[in-house]
Amino acid sequence: QVRLVESGGGSVQAGGSLRLSCAASGRTLSTYAVAWFRQAPGKEREFVTASTWSAGNTYADSVKGRFTISRDNAKNTVYLEMNSLKPEDTAVYFCAAKIWGTVDIPSDRSEYHYWGQGTQVTVSS
Repeated sequence: QVRLVESGGGSVQAGGSLRLSCAASGRTLSTYAVAWFRQAPGKEREFVTASTWSAGNTYADSVKGRFTISRDNAKNTVYLEMNSLKPEDTAVYFCAAKIWGTVDIPSDRSEYHYWGQGTQVTVSS
């Protein structure tokens, strides 16, 4: 069994930065495919970024060049570094993981078996 817990959300001004953390328990993240999704009020949950062994790191066009996904296997944690934040980045951010198997479509929610509870990110103009 795997439990994911996000943290690091908050409120920042446009152009600022935040780093989100997703701590895993039960299994090591070193063998996982991991991803971040986000959901703004009234909108569908959308793909942000993923780290898989087959495809490496992939990013949605909306965050490419601004966000970076990384892992710290010693801490069993995955991070999302967000720079040059925009008001449209405001959302609840969720981390997700797949414990085993090939991820064919990193942006597909159905690929991932475990999800965190989400952490709020608010970007002000």
